[in-house]
Amino acid sequence: MNAPVRLAAAVRSVDFNDRTEIARVESFVADREGSVFQRPLWVETTAEGTRNTPFGLVVERGGALDAWLPLTLVHSPLFGRAFVSSGFGVGGGMLVSREADIEVLGAAAIELAERHNVATIELRDATAPGEWKSIEGKHANFSRELAADDEAQLLAIPRKARAEVRKGMANPLTVSVGRDEADRAAHYAVFSRSVHNLGTPVFPRSLFDAVLDGFGPDADILTVHAETGPVASVLSLYHAGTVMPFWGGGTFAARGLRANERMYYELMLHARRKGCSRFDFGRSKTGSGPFAFKKNWGFEPEPLTYRSWSAPGSAERNIDPNDASYSTKIELWKRMPLSLANAFGPHIARGLG
Repeated sequence: MNAPVRLAAAVRSVDFNDRTEIARVESFVADREGSVFQRPLWVETTAEGTRNTPFGLVVERGGALDAWLPLTLVHSPLFGRAFVSSGFGVGGGMLVSREADIEVLGAAAIELAERHNVATIELRDATAPGEWKSIEGKHANFSRELAADDEAQLLAIPRKARAEVRKGMANPLTVSVGRDEADRAAHYAVFSRSVHNLGTPVFPRSLFDAVLDGFGPDADILTVHAETGPVASVLSLYHAGTVMPFWGGGTFAARGLRANERMYYELMLHARRKGCSRFDFGRSKTGSGPFAFKKNWGFEPEPLTYRSWSAPGSAERNIDPNDASYSTKIELWKRMPLSLANAFGPHIARGLG
């Protein structure tokens, strides 16, 4: 009896200009039930919107695609150079059919980093070669099923949080959903003010425009308006029956109006009408205010593990805003006029990845 033929693994970079190849990788991600952050579309649109460079590695055997690693080459004078999987997302990493390909992709990623003078590879997933550093306990994700109807969705929210939603529903607020220029302008006005209040540089608006244009109906903006204008807004992604409120925020006025509570409840209803069955509240830092907020809504934290590689003798880049070394800078940024923060912030934030 003949022994089975073992096909050799071929590893190579993908060509993002070859639309047939990109479509093939998109199909692989869908077949393997990968995340939205593993889609080539995510890598392309976020790189375009931040003027970074998309990369990706595939493993093939006999012409069949067996593994994929999306990568964003992020460059910043402040934060250095890094390959991130996936850039500007909270997930990504390797998608493999065979466990052996973890080592294959890891070696190929290191070789790619060395060729491009990159000292750090960051994977926002737990899958990596055993010797890569494991980062645990810093973040958790929050996700659960949507309820069957509007009233059941409201009742699924724990009592104290539900009372806040009801206050938001009683206030003179209106809700809009869309993707046009008015929606984008309202979202950026709210989001930029929200992150400025936290002392964080804002992403360039071109990032949001690129994602909205690239994802089409799989991304939209829900905004809550008061009589004075927009007070809360969120840009959401839709993937495999799940809605993810990804870039959102509220003004100081939103707090008293309970506009953020109204926004997330309205998004749950909107997502179910779009055919979604799951609400992914996204990642939060362990012990943070958003972490507590999501728990109060009845979501259970799911601890996340990330992996990283650093070139021998090099220091890891530090982009953690909770690090003590950033505390003074954050306070200074909060006091900067919003117009200046919005002018300089995108040049800094595009290097965070």
